Parts: sequence; C-alpha cells; structure tokens
Amino acid sequence: MTADSVSLGAFTFECGESIPDLEIAYETYGEFTGDDAVLVCHALTGSAHVAGGRRRADTAGQAHAWWDDIVGPGKAIDTTDYYVVCANAPGSCYGSSGPPSTNPETGEPWGTAFPAVTVGDWTRAQRLLLDELGVPNLHAVVGGSVGGMNVLEWAKRHPDHVDRLLVIAAAARLDPQCLALDAIARRAITTDPDWQGGDYYDDPDTDGRASDEGPVEGLALARQIGHVMYLSKSSMADKFGRRSAGMDAGRDAFRMDPAAGFFPYREVESYLDYQGETFARRFDANSYLYLTRAMDGYDLSAGYDSDAEAVAAFDGEALVVSFTGDWHFTVEQGESLAAAFRATDTAAAHHVIDSDHGHDAFLVEPDRLGPPLSDFLADGVAGRAVSDTDADGEADDAFAPVHAGLFST
Repeated sequence: MTADSVSLGAFTFECGESIPDLEIAYETYGEFTGDDAVLVCHALTGSAHVAGGRRRADTAGQAHAWWDDIVGPGKAIDTTDYYVVCANAPGSCYGSSGPPSTNPETGEPWGTAFPAVTVGDWTRAQRLLLDELGVPNLHAVVGGSVGGMNVLEWAKRHPDHVDRLLVIAAAARLDPQCLALDAIARRAITTDPDWQGGDYYDDPDTDGRASDEGPVEGLALARQIGHVMYLSKSSMADKFGRRSAGMDAGRDAFRMDPAAGFFPYREVESYLDYQGETFARRFDANSYLYLTRAMDGYDLSAGYDSDAEAVAAFDGEALVVSFTGDWHFTVEQGESLAAAFRATDTAAAHHVIDSDHGHDAFLVEPDRLGPPLSDFLADGVAGRAVSDTDADGEADDAFAPVHAGLFST
C-alpha cells in the first residue's frame, strides 16, 4: 500500500470559483499492469484509507481501513489481481483540499470561503489524479452510498475511460425525506453558537477538526441524525429495543431537558451519544456541511432529459447492488438505476441482498456483498454470483442465472 498526496494545480469548481492549488490525498494497492486499475469511491465521511487494517495517524482518529473486509489480498477486490486507487474527495478533511486546509493566499484555513463542491468535482479531480498516476483507463469504478453517485458520474463524464461500474447502495438522487433529514443535520451545526459562521479554526492543535473547539455539539447531533438514517427499524429493535443503558454515561455530553433525570437513559440514546461524540472528535464540521450539500445536490439526469440519456454513452457493463433493509437508498431506486442502463442496451444487473442492517449493510456484510463484487469484476454480468431482478422483483435471467437469495444466511 502506498499513501501519498498530489498537487493538481489550479482547479475551477462547478460553482465557478477557483483555488490556486488542489491537493488530493490518495492511496494505492497492488501493482498497475495497464488494464487492471480499480477506482474505489468512498462514502460521505470516508477517506482514502480503504484497506490495510491499521490506523493512520493522518486520518484524525478515523476508523482504520473502512472497507478492509472487501479490499485486499484474496478478498472481493483482490489487490493481487487489481491495482486499487482510492482518493479523498475535495471538500473533505482527510488530506485533500477542503474548508480546513490552508488558503495559500491568506495562510489561514479556508473555512466557508472554500468553493462549494459537487460530485462532479470529485470525479474530475479523480480523473486528474489518475492522469498523474499514468492510468488512462479503468477496469472498474466501485462505490457505495454517495460513492455510488460518484461511480454514476464516471458513466456520464468519462464513459470511454471505464469498463465496469459497481454502484452499491446508491440512487440517481436523494428523495425528499433524506433531503429533509440532511437539512436538519446541517442546521444542527450552523445553529451551534460555536460554529461562528464557519470561522472556528482558532486552536492549532485541532488541525482543522472540531476535537476541542468549534461546533462539537452541533456536529455530534448531525451525525446522530445520520446514524438513524443508516439503520433500519428492525436492526434498531434487535440491537437496542427500549432497554435502559443502566448508567448515566453520555448524559453530560449534551444539554438535557429537566425531566431527563426521571426517565431511563436508553441504550439507543447511549449509542447515538457515543457515535456523535467520537465523530465530532475526528471530523470537521464545515466539511460535513460541504459534503452533504454535494450529495443532496446530485442528480444523475442533470443536463439530460432522463437518467437513461445521462448514461447512454457508457457501453461497458454495470452492476447495481441494493439491500432490502436500506430506506436511505431503496431497492426500488436501485431497480430504477438498473432500468436506466438497460434502456440503453447496456449489460446491467441488479443484485438485491436480503438484509436487516439498513444502509450500513454495504460496510458490515462483506460475506454477502463480496461474491457478486468479485464475480462481476472478473466476469461482468455473466458472473455466477451476480443476480438480476426485474421491476416486479422477480429473478431476471437475461444477464445472470443466480438469485441473490442463494447467498442469504
């Protein structure tokens, strides 16, 4: 594994604003042989550290290797077979240029003076990075959640540069309910008095992150809303029920209402408080605002009459993976994506995995996700573990013969 960063020079964002130098942090795994490159697109708060099983000092306490169960030697994305590249998205806080990075003209953090970013900007930055690495064409682009939107953008912008697309737990756009929850999450940050209009980078020890200063409470609340979106009703019922946590740990982290002392501090509250607190120590609040805006603003059909027209120039193969318990990006939205590819005669499959884990399933169920990914990378839609369903949810053998239920436990 190689971790590095590269300066891409002046960069103009889709919003029309420019910065004099775009820095992109990236990691590579395996050896490039000319036709084996796989680009992995991280989700909302991920980093370039996709695999390797160790904690990186420069990811601010981020959980180590966020897809280590999928990427690595002998795994679904086998780094002995493929040259894997993962880049941190512009606007993030894990090494690439974003609100917490330094504005060379002022010597201070950009803060909210940093230009607004889009998923299209991420894709253009990835293309420039690959040019620097000497990778003209990709065997595949893989991504989950908003990373899946990043994959779709490759089909729009660089259809001749990629042979296979793996779109996991994603959709062509967010629905109004998810847009609403993201809006509330951002308001939790911007109404925190410590946000200070985005100008909270006073403590050099924070390295641009809200670990000691800034809108810690607002960012933690925003993350709590996100976690509720990532879980399913059944997974929350199984994991927490209505059980009391049996202790008061975590109550002091947030302002509690006067009646709180009479009622139990529940396990679900304790879990959310823990997730919120730990996230606020490792991530930047402004970056969270920027990245959620990029996700909310994404629309595959933008500039086209339909989703199908947007991907019409892509002539490779596509695999869409959905999870039944995911209400953030639903099976129906996944089928709509697959239908858009099929409408242009693209070889496409929709693999539906029966799961109660909600949106997080693409991170926590490698045993179910791994087989279709591995087989699709190797054999495309003809892969034996790749299943397809039609709009009625019935198995469709047009591209692959095996139903997803074979991989249920």
